[in-house]
Amino acid sequence: MSTSRKVAAAVGVVGFLWAGMVSAIAAGQRKLLFNPTLVREVQSPRSSAHRTRAVVLRAHDGTRLAGWLMTPHTPGPHPAVVYFGGRSEEVSWVARDAGNLFPGMTVLVMNYRGYGDSRGEPGEEHMVEDGCMLFDWLCSRRNVDKGRVAVVGRSLGSGVAVQVAKERPAHSVVLITPYDSILALAQRRFRGVPVSYLLRHRFESIKYASLLSAPTYVLRAASDDVVPHMHTDVLVAKLLRVHMDETIPDSDHMNIPYLPATQQKIAQFLSTQFMLTPPLQPLPEEAPTAA
Repeated sequence: MSTSRKVAAAVGVVGFLWAGMVSAIAAGQRKLLFNPTLVREVQSPRSSAHRTRAVVLRAHDGTRLAGWLMTPHTPGPHPAVVYFGGRSEEVSWVARDAGNLFPGMTVLVMNYRGYGDSRGEPGEEHMVEDGCMLFDWLCSRRNVDKGRVAVVGRSLGSGVAVQVAKERPAHSVVLITPYDSILALAQRRFRGVPVSYLLRHRFESIKYASLLSAPTYVLRAASDDVVPHMHTDVLVAKLLRVHMDETIPDSDHMNIPYLPATQQKIAQFLSTQFMLTPPLQPLPEEAPTAA
């Protein structure tokens, strides 16, 4: 075989392998991006500082979503938090740690579609739509101060939190190991692959960062091989109201939300921000009418 034919054959093999890799990424991107965890991290989740109850809600399309609602023991209305987890995160642990993370706050934490006891399949559009529904549901509760509802998102969930905060009047925002976009992270990982043409679930927080009006607290892991700091830098540069951009010592991408230092800082930030806004006064009880 001539040299030119050998080169052509080699190019053909490389092209075939490249096309196969592109096809595999296109077909399997949902599995690459989402890693639903079905088993509870905490078997009997309960906050020591809240009344804790399991909650089942229906998304707008009827999909069953499952999670927990934690309510302080003191009379309301209380400031509140909606939490959005990471790529592989089953969120029962938040119910266990809510007393440290969110003292004196009502907390709603729901598993994404396909995670935990929630039904359906995860996807960006549904995650954001469900997140807005959860925000609205929490605001509608009588013991919640609808003017003081924050969103907290970790890793993948930071992209959900940013978009919910864009669509709803979030009082405060906490972003744990956030990124500029999943598209940018994918382009970094799959160099030479036309990711921008293939990726459906882009989570482009960078597009919405400048639209957020709420004070935002960014927490980074000291060592993060999932979201390199440069991808957080790009996002932070676009945020309008960065309260603080802080790195947690001795943390990595996986352990950062569980560390006492992280939990204490989140609790302090949210408590301080909520105190800056006068609480909503409870509605007076209606006097009984005379017969």
